[in-house]
Amino acid sequence: MHKIPAGEVLNELKLIGAKRILIQSPEGLRREAEALGSFLEENGVEVILHGEVNYGACDPADREARSLGCDALVHLGHSYMKLHLEVPTIFVPAFAEVDVVPALEGNLGEIRKLGKRIALVTTAQHVHQLGKARKFLEGKGFEVLVGKGDSRVSWPGQVLGCNFSSARVDAEGVLFIGAGYFHPLGVAVATGKPTLAVNPYSGDVTWMKEEAERLIRKRWAQIAKAIDAESFGVVTSTKKGQLRLGEARRIVRLLREHGKEAELLVMNRISYPALEGFSFDAYVVVACPRIPIDDYENWRKPVLTPKEVEILLGLREDYEFDEIPGGERTEDEPLGVALHGYRDSI
Repeated sequence: MHKIPAGEVLNELKLIGAKRILIQSPEGLRREAEALGSFLEENGVEVILHGEVNYGACDPADREARSLGCDALVHLGHSYMKLHLEVPTIFVPAFAEVDVVPALEGNLGEIRKLGKRIALVTTAQHVHQLGKARKFLEGKGFEVLVGKGDSRVSWPGQVLGCNFSSARVDAEGVLFIGAGYFHPLGVAVATGKPTLAVNPYSGDVTWMKEEAERLIRKRWAQIAKAIDAESFGVVTSTKKGQLRLGEARRIVRLLREHGKEAELLVMNRISYPALEGFSFDAYVVVACPRIPIDDYENWRKPVLTPKEVEILLGLREDYEFDEIPGGERTEDEPLGVALHGYRDSI
């Protein structure tokens, strides 16, 4: 279960005078979205529930909210991300209610294999317990580092599927707290350090070294498949937090400079079936870094990341994980729970 601060959401909506809202949620929080909607309806707010798949804070439905005549968007389950938004948007965290300490206590022997000086990272669901976890581990003799991260993340120690900046600290190893596979895998590849994932729900632990090595082998295989490709479709997304137009243009330019044909394509939800009508020999996805990694088996043609293109063209030797960076954090950017996430930057 996840804790949703419904009362705080209502207060924020009153502050901006919202009468009709759109609630957007990931698939795992549909019930919480229903409950929040019912609560708000009981308090005089007209609610529309957004039914499309949501991929994160990078994928807000603010355009849809505006087209529906909504006064605000309530984006459930993800932390604030600095974007150009078309309606006031409240990013509402959904904190998991599971206590992370028992899983840490039950796996101290494995955690000690990381070394004494460790980095501690987690996802938005557990970041509210990071201080508690740090205190527990320091009480067991560890030196615990919680990286600040760049401006794409909301809290120190938070990692996203596209950004692992908070894990880049001077530590011997990295301890990830959370469920799921991709985040700790990304940490392991991005940092090159021993990474241990502790699942607070099951109490299980997973060392990510073999998984990271397996991923890198698969990615080298994709690069090898693209060696003979002469034409490339360079695809970016119109999702506001995934639109990397400058980087996509850079990749098009690099490919052309090396004698390849390259064209820029744009989509909202990137998937291979929608591209099958094109004749490109290979594709480069310059959007969410997870797309070419999670879905590559569904692509009939090679699909690369920007950094993999650089390897293909002989501009880079070592494998590096593709990330979407933020800028350096400034003092006026929120580090804690920022429900009122709208920033009028237009």
